[in-house]
Amino acid sequence: MNASADRRADVVLIVDDVPDNLAVLHDTLDESGYTVLVATDGPSALERALRAQPDVILLDAMMPGMDGFEVARRLKAEARTAAIPIIFMTGLTETEHVVAAFAAGGTDYVTKPIRAREVIARITAHSLAAREQQQARNALDAFGHATLMVRMHDGRIVWQTALARQLLEQHFASDGRRAPVAVLAWLQRETARLAGLEEGPVPGSPSLVVDAASSGRRLRFTLHEAAGDGQWLLVLREADDAAALEALSLAFGLTPREAEVLYWVARGKTNRDIGDILGSSPATVKKHLEHVYEKLGVETRTAAASLALARAPMRPHGS
Repeated sequence: MNASADRRADVVLIVDDVPDNLAVLHDTLDESGYTVLVATDGPSALERALRAQPDVILLDAMMPGMDGFEVARRLKAEARTAAIPIIFMTGLTETEHVVAAFAAGGTDYVTKPIRAREVIARITAHSLAAREQQQARNALDAFGHATLMVRMHDGRIVWQTALARQLLEQHFASDGRRAPVAVLAWLQRETARLAGLEEGPVPGSPSLVVDAASSGRRLRFTLHEAAGDGQWLLVLREADDAAALEALSLAFGLTPREAEVLYWVARGKTNRDIGDILGSSPATVKKHLEHVYEKLGVETRTAAASLALARAPMRPHGS
């Protein structure tokens, strides 16, 4: 009962130029509780996907005019549709066609003649995964985190929070489709160094400060997590106060990460807040803070913040 109720919220867009194929799939999915949309060519598929934001797209690979591979590439190049799972439907089973489907951005594929139970199973799995990822992105947005997922081999931004999109647009005149060139080069170096890393948080959370050509300001990109399939999670934050961080480091003999922790303590952030900002756990922040106390010769958070503000005056955040 609950599974059926969950599926009723899912919208599936079927793209196929053969009316009989559309009819069979439409009836099967409709009976299984899905809301079904249809398109018979590439341009209408792009328009409908952009407007309706379906949970899954079933896409015929071979269509006259704009084929399914080109439709997929355009969907993945558009930030508003890039995260929608695409399941290719094809009678082509040769290796190069399967490779082409995944290279174009396909999540999965099924071969014709279509087997209804197989299609339902794949839609259920991919729509659930996509929903969980969307919930995670919504949570990051709600807490004001600028986060994005980059596909390493081509620099494509797979998904991003609204704040990340805003920062890239402001600082790099980015269209939100690809990571800045300097960031991608750094990411390739770091991922080569971390080759063999299992999925999960990156030890040390390496970061890069990039000067934004269009604004003269700076953004810090922190490599936070390996997500599998050559995709990496990056956390962004504005680094306008790099001078304050350098001053703290020089004044008290702090490491770069200790200076960052002290910087955010002086701004009134909790250990949990700082962990979220830096991509670390609260326990790690606490350990850094213990080292900061020792180097500053203080015992309390308030005393550390006072010394920091005295040595490195900071402009109000966001100014």
